[in-house]
Amino acid sequence: MLFTIISIAAMVGLDQFTKYWATAALAPDRTAPFLPGIMELRYVLNDGAAFSVFSGKAWGQWFLIAVTSAALLAVLYILFFQRARLDRLGYAALLLIEAGGIGNLIDRVLHGYVVDFFATTFVEFAVFNVADCFVSVGVVLLAVYYIRSESAAKKARQKAQGEQAPGSGDGQ
Repeated sequence: MLFTIISIAAMVGLDQFTKYWATAALAPDRTAPFLPGIMELRYVLNDGAAFSVFSGKAWGQWFLIAVTSAALLAVLYILFFQRARLDRLGYAALLLIEAGGIGNLIDRVLHGYVVDFFATTFVEFAVFNVADCFVSVGVVLLAVYYIRSESAAKKARQKAQGEQAPGSGDGQ
């Protein structure tokens, strides 16, 4: 449990530090090269969700805060009370999702927007931040975890069905 708390706190701290840095170094409209030809640093305030969904909607912030809070509470419940059901991949996925969600929730609650600063230059894409990276990687890992878990469960079911074939010692 302590490792979970420390891990989440460290990732949230990294996210908040990078947003503070971006605000101090890039606000209001500066850009800086990061990975030439791939990515630049560009200060953007996002009052919406991913890809600016709900942007500019007065009710959008409250909706995002409520939905994010509910999801984060559900993930915390799993991390603290259902941990034994997860393997390392599932655990890591949920840690990343939790930390990223908390990082962006802090911004929404305190400021009414999220600071984004990673901007791709090779393709038109949404500007994003460290918390978004945590959530995105966490979701991909969670999908891999789920697919892997379902595959293992299917193999176990097939094996169990093979062992219960007719005449396999059922006492008749």
